[in-house]
Amino acid sequence: MTKNNSSPIKSYQNKVGKTLYMFRVFLGTDELTGKAKNTTRRGFKTKKEAELALARIKLQVSEGTYKQRSAETYQEVYDLWITQYEKTVEESTFVKTVGYFKNHILPAMGTYRIEKITIAICQKHYNEWASKVQKARTIKSYAKKVLDFAIIHGLIQTNPFTHVETKIKKPFAEATEQEHENFYTKDELILFLDHAKEHLDYKAYAVLRLIAYTGMRKSEALALTWNDVNFIENELTINKAIGRGKQTKLYLKTTKTSKPRTIKLDDTTLSNLKEWNKLQKQQYIKLGINTIKKNQLIFSNTKNEFLQPVQVQKWMYSVQNKYQFKRVSPHGLRHTHCSLLFEAGASIKEVQDRLGHSDVKTTLDIYTHVTKKAKEDAIQKFVSYLES
Repeated sequence: MTKNNSSPIKSYQNKVGKTLYMFRVFLGTDELTGKAKNTTRRGFKTKKEAELALARIKLQVSEGTYKQRSAETYQEVYDLWITQYEKTVEESTFVKTVGYFKNHILPAMGTYRIEKITIAICQKHYNEWASKVQKARTIKSYAKKVLDFAIIHGLIQTNPFTHVETKIKKPFAEATEQEHENFYTKDELILFLDHAKEHLDYKAYAVLRLIAYTGMRKSEALALTWNDVNFIENELTINKAIGRGKQTKLYLKTTKTSKPRTIKLDDTTLSNLKEWNKLQKQQYIKLGINTIKKNQLIFSNTKNEFLQPVQVQKWMYSVQNKYQFKRVSPHGLRHTHCSLLFEAGASIKEVQDRLGHSDVKTTLDIYTHVTKKAKEDAIQKFVSYLES
């Protein structure tokens, strides 16, 4: 019988075409599962270097002193963390998080040995992120989560990101033009909706009118079904939203706060919805689609599937371009609704509940804007009184 002298050490080419060496070695049987345990080591510059490492592992295994190598690099810890993280968040949040790591964190830190990462290294990369993107603090918070995970698993003792200074002075820049405000005044909103009704089809107008008169998020409006509308009580229940998941597919998820809310609708908005309900049945029956079902989407595409969120923005921009309106986004309609509620005398609590703000700070930020406008109006009234 011929003896098999094949070596476990193999050569391979790395990304730049350099020849390196690797091996796979048997470690014994796992006591818990009864399955064979193996480990693979790679990256050796010479075959001799690989042979020495292989002999060392075999000796440790035979003496019972070998310890399975744990995750050593930031990338390896991230790979463990992201698998667990995916189980705890919405799919849309997971996709966004993966983007932060792919575009910013892993290119900067992926190859670092986890125990060698210092405060200075973390500060350096935070400074780089802050100089390039607005969401540097968000990126830093995600980068920190991986090291928190490493602490839990006993790989490091402390998290250097905890001590990173995020208050970085920005150089003064002379304003070249007035800051754009992403909302309409009362008169601007009325005129915008009038032109939207003239220029757009009824479905598009109904979407914009609904967002403007409820302050709901675009993602919430596009997830609405007819059973969310109570035509008797003039109420609308907001308990879901659409999100963008893996492979950019749209799917149903909970609202941003995960809490449903029921709000009142004005008579005109309710009348608009009734009119669209009638038109939808007529239009979609021609497409061979039956819309008489409880979970029928109020606003859908010609295949009766979720509308792409960008479509709402396109409708708004179409009106703005045709009638020379200032550029306001769909979220700006939500801001507009919030501002006008305050101007109409609604309380902070009433506004917070109607718009579904989880943090009252968001409501107060808009309230501050409204009171600033009120102060400007007050001084104008004072001047007008003196000069009259």
